[in-house]
Amino acid sequence: MSSSGIGRRGVLGGAGLLVAVPAVSLGAGGKPRVVITTNQGAITVELEAGRAPVTSANFLRYVNGAKYDGGAFFRAARTRGAPKSGTIVARPALRAQPYPPIAHESTAKTGLRHKAGTISLGRFAPGTARGDFFICVTDSPYLDARPGAPGDNLGFAAFGQVVAGMGVVRKILASPTSQKSAFADQKGQWLDPPVPILSARRSA
Repeated sequence: MSSSGIGRRGVLGGAGLLVAVPAVSLGAGGKPRVVITTNQGAITVELEAGRAPVTSANFLRYVNGAKYDGGAFFRAARTRGAPKSGTIVARPALRAQPYPPIAHESTAKTGLRHKAGTISLGRFAPGTARGDFFICVTDSPYLDARPGAPGDNLGFAAFGQVVAGMGVVRKILASPTSQKSAFADQKGQWLDPPVPILSARRSA
């Protein structure tokens, strides 16, 4: 994957047995909404539970378990030469016990695309995703599945869209970063300080 992209490392750790996740309880519109409150403001995301049921249910499981409370946006992967473009990456609280990994729902299956405001699940290999997620600040088609391409061509699992708070998303992308990181290919991308997640709560 391009060095301007999110990369496959640092967005979640470890692997394990795949596990079934609870079915999503849908509201009147069929699309659950979650408000992610940070010290920079609130971001509201609407989940495509009908098109990406496994990934949406997994995210809501972390929300319902309050596992994002005390977590953080820790990475701003800005596109080289275009600092207002890229993704922001978040993780659950470090104290939170993660749930087992889930099956991968590729964009080839769901029909979703990594557009500006898309929320998607981080992973290493397909089937390793847990609770780390990212938000696209701009259109990012290189994160979609590319059937027929060489290597790991399954992309990432998009599962919703920001419906309020894109100004906060852009502010986080523009926040200061450090040259320190856990991975060499993410040097200069880790936020310093991280942007804390105060809470993540379902609103609909």
